[in-house]
Amino acid sequence: MKELVEFIVKSLVDNPDKVLIEEVEGEKTTVIELRVDPSDLGKVIGKQGRTARAIRTILNAAGIKKNKRVVLEILE
Repeated sequence: MKELVEFIVKSLVDNPDKVLIEEVEGEKTTVIELRVDPSDLGKVIGKQGRTARAIRTILNAAGIKKNKRVVLEILE
């Protein structure tokens, strides 16, 4: 999951070297914490949160294969 988020986000931002992703695995839930450069935050969230929602949808679809719930947290 971490690699999937990393690929998507690094394709979107201007500073891909400042993308930090942490994956916290639980029994039934995986939490992915995403940190980007403050100037790239708007690109990751998108207009009215559409880009972030799309990334979350992709993660949920990938999580169904592993029988896990995936939560994406975008941190400042």
